[in-house]
Amino acid sequence: MVQPSVERVSIPYLHELKKKKEKITALTAYDYPTAKILDDCGVDIILVGDSLGMVMLGYETTLPVTMDEMIHHTKAVTRARKRAMVIGDMPYLSFHLSLKDSVMNAARFIKEAGADGVKLEGASPQRLILVEALVEAEIPVMGHVGLTPQSIRKIGGFKVQGTEEEKAEAIYRGALELEKAGAFAVVLESVPQELAREITRSLKIPTIGIGAGPDCDGQILVIHDLLGFTTGYMPKFVKRYADLAGIISQAVNDYINDVKQNRYPEDQHSYHLKKEKAGPFLQRLRKKFGQGKS
Repeated sequence: MVQPSVERVSIPYLHELKKKKEKITALTAYDYPTAKILDDCGVDIILVGDSLGMVMLGYETTLPVTMDEMIHHTKAVTRARKRAMVIGDMPYLSFHLSLKDSVMNAARFIKEAGADGVKLEGASPQRLILVEALVEAEIPVMGHVGLTPQSIRKIGGFKVQGTEEEKAEAIYRGALELEKAGAFAVVLESVPQELAREITRSLKIPTIGIGAGPDCDGQILVIHDLLGFTTGYMPKFVKRYADLAGIISQAVNDYINDVKQNRYPEDQHSYHLKKEKAGPFLQRLRKKFGQGKS
């Protein structure tokens, strides 16, 4: 377990880690027990990602996730944390509205759910105006460029971004503009390592990589991917540190077999009446309900 070096992670603390070239750790969580484990272990940032739609709710993409679902899960996470910074991920169509409505949606993460800030995807001119408005409203913002999952209909799926010069320039410019607009950090997702390195060198705010190589100021993964709790295709950048799906499957199969073979529950799992009272007590029950001999 990592020994925490600060009572509560703050924006100045994250910026200090970048200056010292000390890595920032971040993971997703969507529920109380998982968030408590991450917090106890010393993770710096817990992101309540809209990825919950796919890993928790069974959606095919993140697009159907609602604000109410995000608030519900963020509340559970903030109840668990003591040290980590909790960031709420603004879901699709929660910040594509009027400036006023978008700010109000972001404010729900702070006011209702107890988060420390929000993350939103993209760096278009309209998005930058929103970032400025959120910062003005005292809502810390984490930016997100590169692969933006809410844009998969436009970009054609989960593909590496920034391999062509024009798109790489757009990602680079977007990260710089997000910093200028007031973002306290920026996620770089699925971009070439060389591009991520240059962006990290150019920014004063921390970069958090996911599929962006080792030169970012920090790293983030979806907790279910890290733990091997998800099955099927995994992106190249995912490193599995456990096989929970296999462990859980084995445990459930063992349980089913034990029940079928009458090996569970055993005496050690059962409660008993006191021996001197059991006979008379059961006899009275049978007599009362007409099951005993007359």
